[in-house]
Amino acid sequence: MLGLLQGFAAGLMLSISFLDLAHNAMNSIGFLKGNLWFYAGVILFGLVANFIPEPTLVPKKDAAKPDDGAGKDMMKKHRRQVLYSGIVTAIVAGISLHNFPEGMAVFLGSIKGLRVGLNLALAIALHNIPEGVAVALPVYFATESKWQAFKLATLSGFAEPLGVILVAYLFPSKLSPEILEGLLGSVGGVMAFLTLHEMLPLAFDYAGQKQAVKAVFLGMAAMSASLYFLEISLPKEMSL
Repeated sequence: MLGLLQGFAAGLMLSISFLDLAHNAMNSIGFLKGNLWFYAGVILFGLVANFIPEPTLVPKKDAAKPDDGAGKDMMKKHRRQVLYSGIVTAIVAGISLHNFPEGMAVFLGSIKGLRVGLNLALAIALHNIPEGVAVALPVYFATESKWQAFKLATLSGFAEPLGVILVAYLFPSKLSPEILEGLLGSVGGVMAFLTLHEMLPLAFDYAGQKQAVKAVFLGMAAMSASLYFLEISLPKEMSL
Protein backbone atom coordinates (compact mmCIF):
# COMPACT_ATOMS: atom_id res chain seq x y z
CA MET A 1 0.00 0.00 0.00
CA LEU A 2 2.88 2.35 0.77
CA GLY A 3 4.37 1.70 -2.67
CA LEU A 4 1.04 2.20 -4.43
CA LEU A 5 0.45 5.47 -2.60
CA GLN A 6 3.97 6.60 -3.46
CA GLY A 7 3.35 5.74 -7.12
CA PHE A 8 -0.01 7.52 -7.12
CA ALA A 9 1.59 10.64 -5.64
CA ALA A 10 4.38 10.38 -8.22
CA GLY A 11 1.77 10.40 -10.99
CA LEU A 12 0.17 13.50 -9.50
CA MET A 13 3.54 15.24 -9.31
CA LEU A 14 4.61 14.30 -12.85
CA SER A 15 1.29 15.40 -14.29
CA ILE A 16 1.31 18.80 -12.65
CA SER A 17 5.01 19.27 -13.43
CA PHE A 18 4.84 18.58 -17.17
CA LEU A 19 1.22 19.19 -18.12
CA ASP A 20 0.62 22.29 -16.02
CA LEU A 21 3.67 24.12 -14.66
CA ALA A 22 6.20 23.54 -17.45
CA HIS A 23 3.52 23.68 -20.15
CA ASN A 24 2.15 27.02 -18.93
CA ALA A 25 5.64 28.47 -18.56
CA MET A 26 6.51 27.61 -22.17
CA ASN A 27 3.22 29.01 -23.45
CA SER A 28 3.55 32.21 -21.44
CA ILE A 29 7.22 33.16 -21.78
CA GLY A 30 8.27 31.12 -24.81
CA PHE A 31 9.58 27.62 -25.44
CA LEU A 32 13.25 28.50 -24.88
CA LYS A 33 12.81 30.55 -21.71
CA GLY A 34 10.33 28.05 -20.30
CA ASN A 35 12.79 25.22 -20.83
CA LEU A 36 15.65 27.22 -19.32
CA TRP A 37 13.64 27.90 -16.16
CA PHE A 38 12.50 24.26 -15.99
CA TYR A 39 15.99 22.82 -16.27
CA ALA A 40 17.35 25.42 -13.87
CA GLY A 41 15.05 23.83 -11.27
CA VAL A 42 16.20 20.34 -12.27
CA ILE A 43 19.90 21.27 -12.01
CA LEU A 44 19.49 23.12 -8.71
CA PHE A 45 17.65 20.23 -7.09
CA GLY A 46 20.12 17.73 -8.55
CA LEU A 47 23.04 19.63 -7.03
CA VAL A 48 21.34 19.68 -3.64
CA ALA A 49 20.50 15.97 -3.83
CA ASN A 50 24.09 15.14 -4.77
CA PHE A 51 25.35 16.27 -1.37
CA ILE A 52 22.72 14.45 0.71
CA PRO A 53 23.49 10.88 1.84
CA GLU A 54 20.98 8.28 0.73
CA PRO A 55 19.57 6.47 3.78
CA THR A 56 19.26 2.71 3.49
CA LEU A 57 16.83 0.62 5.49
CA VAL A 58 17.44 -3.08 6.11
CA PRO A 59 14.14 -4.95 6.44
CA LYS A 60 13.35 -6.03 9.98
CA LYS A 61 13.08 -9.69 8.99
CA ASP A 62 16.73 -9.64 7.90
CA ALA A 63 17.96 -8.58 11.32
CA ALA A 64 19.60 -11.23 13.43
CA LYS A 65 17.63 -12.66 16.33
CA PRO A 66 19.12 -11.64 19.70
CA ASP A 67 19.59 -15.23 20.88
CA ASP A 68 23.24 -14.77 21.90
CA GLY A 69 25.77 -12.03 22.55
CA ALA A 70 26.69 -11.63 18.90
CA GLY A 71 23.03 -11.54 17.92
CA LYS A 72 22.30 -8.85 20.51
CA ASP A 73 25.23 -6.75 19.31
CA MET A 74 24.06 -7.11 15.71
CA MET A 75 20.51 -6.14 16.69
CA LYS A 76 21.77 -3.05 18.53
CA LYS A 77 23.88 -2.09 15.53
CA HIS A 78 20.90 -2.66 13.23
CA ARG A 79 18.68 -0.48 15.41
CA ARG A 80 21.27 2.31 15.36
CA GLN A 81 21.45 2.09 11.57
CA VAL A 82 17.68 2.20 11.26
CA LEU A 83 17.43 5.14 13.68
CA TYR A 84 20.07 6.96 11.66
CA SER A 85 18.08 6.17 8.52
CA GLY A 86 14.96 7.71 10.05
CA ILE A 87 16.79 10.83 11.23
CA VAL A 88 18.51 11.32 7.87
CA THR A 89 15.21 10.76 6.09
CA ALA A 90 13.58 13.38 8.32
CA ILE A 91 16.34 15.89 7.59
CA VAL A 92 16.38 15.12 3.88
CA ALA A 93 12.61 15.02 3.49
CA GLY A 94 11.84 17.85 5.87
CA ILE A 95 14.51 20.45 5.31
CA SER A 96 17.09 19.72 2.66
CA LEU A 97 15.04 18.36 -0.20
CA HIS A 98 11.32 17.99 0.03
CA ASN A 99 9.08 19.97 2.33
CA PHE A 100 10.93 23.29 2.26
CA PRO A 101 10.74 23.80 -1.53
CA GLU A 102 7.29 22.20 -1.58
CA GLY A 103 5.96 24.93 0.72
CA MET A 104 7.53 27.51 -1.58
CA ALA A 105 5.89 25.82 -4.58
CA VAL A 106 2.39 25.97 -3.08
CA PHE A 107 2.85 29.64 -2.19
CA LEU A 108 4.05 30.59 -5.67
CA GLY A 109 1.28 28.56 -7.27
CA SER A 110 -1.32 30.28 -5.11
CA ILE A 111 -0.03 33.69 -6.19
CA LYS A 112 -0.84 32.72 -9.76
CA GLY A 113 -4.31 31.43 -8.98
CA LEU A 114 -6.46 29.20 -6.82
CA ARG A 115 -6.48 26.39 -9.41
CA VAL A 116 -2.70 26.04 -9.44
CA GLY A 117 -2.42 26.40 -5.67
CA LEU A 118 -5.09 23.77 -4.97
CA ASN A 119 -3.58 21.23 -7.36
CA LEU A 120 -0.09 21.72 -5.97
CA ALA A 121 -1.41 21.39 -2.43
CA LEU A 122 -3.30 18.20 -3.33
CA ALA A 123 -0.32 16.56 -5.02
CA ILE A 124 2.10 17.49 -2.26
CA ALA A 125 -0.30 16.52 0.55
CA LEU A 126 -0.69 13.00 -0.87
CA HIS A 127 3.07 12.77 -1.36
CA ASN A 128 3.60 13.78 2.29
CA ILE A 129 1.71 10.71 3.58
CA PRO A 130 4.27 8.09 2.46
CA GLU A 131 7.02 10.61 3.20
CA GLY A 132 5.85 10.82 6.82
CA VAL A 133 5.64 7.04 7.02
CA ALA A 134 9.21 6.78 5.68
CA VAL A 135 10.35 8.97 8.57
CA ALA A 136 8.21 7.43 11.31
CA LEU A 137 8.64 3.69 10.63
CA PRO A 138 12.44 3.43 11.06
CA VAL A 139 12.33 5.62 14.17
CA TYR A 140 9.58 3.48 15.68
CA PHE A 141 11.45 0.27 14.86
CA ALA A 142 14.67 1.61 16.41
CA THR A 143 13.17 3.17 19.54
CA GLU A 144 9.90 1.20 19.92
CA SER A 145 8.34 4.55 20.81
CA LYS A 146 5.30 5.73 18.88
CA TRP A 147 5.73 9.18 20.41
CA GLN A 148 9.31 9.54 19.13
CA ALA A 149 8.24 8.42 15.66
CA PHE A 150 5.28 10.82 15.64
CA LYS A 151 7.39 13.69 16.97
CA LEU A 152 10.19 13.37 14.42
CA ALA A 153 7.79 12.93 11.48
CA THR A 154 5.79 15.97 12.61
CA LEU A 155 8.88 18.13 13.08
CA SER A 156 10.08 17.25 9.58
CA GLY A 157 6.75 18.49 8.21
CA PHE A 158 7.15 21.92 9.81
CA ALA A 159 9.74 22.77 7.16
CA GLU A 160 6.90 23.20 4.66
CA PRO A 161 5.27 26.27 6.29
CA LEU A 162 8.79 27.61 6.85
CA GLY A 163 9.24 27.52 3.10
CA VAL A 164 6.03 29.49 2.73
CA ILE A 165 7.23 32.12 5.22
CA LEU A 166 10.59 32.46 3.48
CA VAL A 167 9.20 32.87 -0.02
CA ALA A 168 6.48 35.23 1.25
CA TYR A 169 9.21 37.40 2.76
CA LEU A 170 11.52 37.26 -0.27
CA PHE A 171 8.97 37.73 -3.04
CA PRO A 172 6.34 40.47 -3.27
CA SER A 173 2.74 39.40 -3.73
CA LYS A 174 2.71 41.07 -7.16
CA LEU A 175 5.48 39.53 -9.25
CA SER A 176 5.83 40.28 -12.94
CA PRO A 177 4.01 37.59 -14.96
CA GLU A 178 7.23 36.50 -16.68
CA ILE A 179 9.13 36.01 -13.41
CA LEU A 180 6.20 34.19 -11.81
CA GLU A 181 5.81 31.83 -14.78
CA GLY A 182 9.56 31.22 -14.80
CA LEU A 183 9.60 30.41 -11.08
CA LEU A 184 6.67 28.05 -11.51
CA GLY A 185 8.50 26.41 -14.41
CA SER A 186 11.46 25.89 -12.08
CA VAL A 187 9.11 24.41 -9.50
CA GLY A 188 8.01 21.97 -12.21
CA GLY A 189 11.65 20.98 -12.76
CA VAL A 190 12.20 20.49 -9.03
CA MET A 191 9.08 18.33 -8.71
CA ALA A 192 9.97 16.28 -11.80
CA PHE A 193 13.46 15.56 -10.45
CA LEU A 194 12.10 14.73 -7.00
CA THR A 195 9.58 12.33 -8.50
CA LEU A 196 11.97 10.49 -10.81
CA HIS A 197 14.91 10.45 -8.39
CA GLU A 198 13.17 9.74 -5.09
CA MET A 199 9.56 8.65 -5.41
CA LEU A 200 9.49 6.23 -8.35
CA PRO A 201 12.40 4.06 -7.09
CA LEU A 202 10.65 3.74 -3.71
CA ALA A 203 7.35 2.88 -5.40
CA PHE A 204 9.10 0.18 -7.46
CA ASP A 205 10.80 -1.24 -4.35
CA TYR A 206 7.63 -1.38 -2.25
CA ALA A 207 4.93 -2.28 -4.77
CA GLY A 208 6.82 -3.81 -7.70
CA GLN A 209 7.28 -2.29 -11.14
CA LYS A 210 3.96 -3.33 -12.68
CA GLN A 211 1.77 -2.20 -9.80
CA ALA A 212 3.74 1.00 -9.29
CA VAL A 213 3.43 1.98 -12.97
CA LYS A 214 -0.34 1.42 -12.79
CA ALA A 215 -0.49 3.66 -9.72
CA VAL A 216 1.56 6.33 -11.51
CA PHE A 217 -0.82 6.48 -14.46
CA LEU A 218 -3.81 6.46 -12.12
CA GLY A 219 -2.29 9.45 -10.32
CA MET A 220 -1.67 11.23 -13.62
CA ALA A 221 -5.27 10.63 -14.68
CA ALA A 222 -6.56 11.89 -11.34
CA MET A 223 -4.51 15.09 -11.61
CA SER A 224 -5.61 15.66 -15.21
CA ALA A 225 -9.24 15.29 -14.13
CA SER A 226 -8.61 17.68 -11.24
CA LEU A 227 -7.04 20.25 -13.55
CA TYR A 228 -10.00 19.99 -15.93
CA PHE A 229 -12.77 20.24 -13.34
CA LEU A 230 -11.09 23.09 -11.47
CA GLU A 231 -10.61 24.91 -14.75
CA ILE A 232 -14.30 24.77 -15.61
CA SER A 233 -15.63 25.29 -12.08
CA LEU A 234 -13.54 28.22 -10.82
CA PRO A 235 -14.40 31.79 -11.79
CA LYS A 236 -12.17 32.97 -14.62
CA GLU A 237 -10.52 35.71 -12.58
CA MET A 238 -9.49 33.19 -9.88
CA SER A 239 -7.79 30.78 -12.31
CA LEU A 240 -5.60 33.31 -14.07
